[in-house]
Amino acid sequence: MKTKTSMDERILAICVPVAADMGYNIVRIRVQGGKRSVVQIMAERLSDGLMNVSDCAQLSRALSSTFEVEDPIDSAYVLEVSSPGLDRPLTDLKHFEKYAGGLARLELDRFVEGRKRFRGILAGISKNENGDNVAIDLDKEDETALIPFAWISEAKLLITDDMIKKGQKNSRQKTKKIPNKTSPPKGDI
Repeated sequence: MKTKTSMDERILAICVPVAADMGYNIVRIRVQGGKRSVVQIMAERLSDGLMNVSDCAQLSRALSSTFEVEDPIDSAYVLEVSSPGLDRPLTDLKHFEKYAGGLARLELDRFVEGRKRFRGILAGISKNENGDNVAIDLDKEDETALIPFAWISEAKLLITDDMIKKGQKNSRQKTKKIPNKTSPPKGDI
């Protein structure tokens, strides 16, 4: 996972083993300063890539206890644990392969052909003599760009109507029917 600052890197080193032991993967860490720092942690279950409110609460409690011992931040802070959401950040090379076919926006740390931002459909990853590359079919262009992963400073999936429909369908399939507790019991009385 890419981090932006040395503080992010230090917190990541503390969080990863705790999360992994609990069956979670850390997707992104951000520390925002101010009068009271905010430590934002996005995570997902290793088993299925999902993260519900109960998962967030469990991981938050475990990380809070660990932070009390490790004390990674000198000042007061607020810990926020959340799911990556539909418009999830893409912080690891494997994300670009996993979400191939999804609409994404990439921001680079340098200009390429006069621009830093690219938008299009993810087309997987490739490797060449320069390292790992992200393939993206650019919007409104008839070409696939190969962008070095090391140049990507920020990337995220963009929400589409198809993603929303798929999420609703999956949600309905996973909803269990809860028996009506006001119904009379079955069998002899």
